[in-house]
Amino acid sequence: MKAMPQVDKPLSELYKYNGTNPRPEDFDEYWDSALLELTRHMSKPEFAPEFRPSAFTVPGYDFSDLYFDGTGGARIHAKCLFPQQQSAENGDGENGDGPRPAVLMYHGYSGSAGDWTAMLPFAAAGAVVCAMDVRGQGGTSTDPGGVAGNTLHGHIIRGLDGAPEDLFYRHVFLDTVALARIVMDFSVVDETRVGTFGGSQGGALSFACAALEPRISRAFGMYPFLCDYQRVWEMDLGQGPYQELRDYFRRFDPRHERAEEAFIRLGYIDIQHLAPRIRGDVIMAMGLMDEICPPSTQMAVYNRISANKRLLVYPDFGHEDLPDAKDIALRFLARLLPE
Repeated sequence: MKAMPQVDKPLSELYKYNGTNPRPEDFDEYWDSALLELTRHMSKPEFAPEFRPSAFTVPGYDFSDLYFDGTGGARIHAKCLFPQQQSAENGDGENGDGPRPAVLMYHGYSGSAGDWTAMLPFAAAGAVVCAMDVRGQGGTSTDPGGVAGNTLHGHIIRGLDGAPEDLFYRHVFLDTVALARIVMDFSVVDETRVGTFGGSQGGALSFACAALEPRISRAFGMYPFLCDYQRVWEMDLGQGPYQELRDYFRRFDPRHERAEEAFIRLGYIDIQHLAPRIRGDVIMAMGLMDEICPPSTQMAVYNRISANKRLLVYPDFGHEDLPDAKDIALRFLARLLPE
């Protein structure tokens, strides 16, 4: 049988690959401190999630826009969809069926929470659904900025020249946790049955949320972004969403005199290093022809997950819609419902 075409390592080697980008020595302390900062932030009397009814309506569901204050002064927006006229405040649904599962949705790089209709399949399965706008991207969440160094192009390198606490994605990862905590506090939600879903950047955020909020019971991620940056660079794939890595070195370190330092710092926001923290069940979907988020970078994450996990491999597909993947995700997350 003819070998499959490939853009990366053979599949047999991918299952053994454990990543290239270095892990900072104080990685665990960094994220423990970040989570403590978030807890303090959310404990302030002025922290009060705000709900506004949406102008979009469909019979049988409540649609609300949720706003809350993120770390670093951002204002975060998420769309929240409640089935059977449930809302965060009114307890049981019309049928008195008790708390429900919830699905947290995270979008791709530069995108937004998207259309309400994309959330309806999960709601039709009985889940409360919340989709977050990543700060400073295509939705209405704000990004106050205020970091030292380059802000010309790209969020991976935002804050790279400042303190590690300035990294843009540190705040975004904490936003995902804040949303999870808010949703888990809804009287209509069973906090033990909350799952995450997303692709590309959304896949990365799905796993980041599951890693940093241990109560997440299931996580589904398609071709996760934000993984193994040094491997991307070594493969000469500094293009598309990773173009900013090439731009950073060309503009600010053309002789790579600080390359080692840069990749160590990027290690704080590398999903592969967060992966061991995941406790819930995981499904990851990956195309072996992916030249945007190379398969090896994704497998650096998958191979570090010690929780119950499953990999969906699509040999002839790249960074694109993967047949049946979203159907599998719906069934996987809908199993959070009682039998």
